[in-house]
Amino acid sequence: MTIKAGGNWDYILPKRGMKVLAIILTGSAIAYATLVFQTIANNRILTPSIMGLDSLYMMIQTFVIFVFGSKTRPVMDSNLNFLLCVGLMVLFSAILYKVLFKRDQQNIYYLLLIGIIFGTLFQSLATFWQVLIDPNEFQIVQDKMFASFNNINTKLLGIAGVLMVLVFAYFWRFNKYLDVLSLGREQAINLGVDYDYVVKRLLIGVAILISIATALVGPITFLGLLVVNVTYEFMKTYRHSYLIPASMLISVIALVGGQLVVERVFTFSTTLSVIINFVGGIYFIYLLLKESKSW
Repeated sequence: MTIKAGGNWDYILPKRGMKVLAIILTGSAIAYATLVFQTIANNRILTPSIMGLDSLYMMIQTFVIFVFGSKTRPVMDSNLNFLLCVGLMVLFSAILYKVLFKRDQQNIYYLLLIGIIFGTLFQSLATFWQVLIDPNEFQIVQDKMFASFNNINTKLLGIAGVLMVLVFAYFWRFNKYLDVLSLGREQAINLGVDYDYVVKRLLIGVAILISIATALVGPITFLGLLVVNVTYEFMKTYRHSYLIPASMLISVIALVGGQLVVERVFTFSTTLSVIINFVGGIYFIYLLLKESKSW
């Protein structure tokens, strides 16, 4: 907020303040959603992006530009674009959960498998349309591929903030079940938890938060994986009442630190999502090797 301000507080503080607010909203949403998702799946390597929401976001952006062009209202109007992306991603998640949880005793890993298939389909369609569109319009699509906190629409921050507060408020009452859900489906049912009811609503909350964060700044694939596993290493507890706020704080610190590196070290020659995904990718490989040794 104050590095090299040079006394221009009237300009710098509001501009950087909006950037920090976007980081707080995005980091908190991704951290909470990833922690809840890993608890439900009983797996510390999986993230909500495995359900294909990031790929769906890119497919929507590419499809709109491919069909309507880059000068049309769904592209130029940031509010409409934001609501369109969030609405379609949440609708896709709701339909997916409705169909897959229609049967009793449905395995959560079956949901993840279907999510991977849909994610691959969405990514393939997005790539196909990107090859066909005009190269000048492809640059607009390319800007959507990487998360950016430099040109955040302040109006979107208000809408995203209100939506996130409502989601957190509604799903906060389900947080008391997370400690039990981490024991597994059978143990949770034996301890009196209505497993399917709770999991369905938590997954909808995960989908809404990831959709809002992705539509607000763009996809950051490995952020949730990175910050949640770092939280487990630091906290050394199973209680989600401590893990949730800690993961949110670590996520915000990671994003602020990454943005500082982008601005002061790389002088905007790269994007924050590239740094996060690079570090997160290395950490992901480390987790895979660590798990393989334990086997």
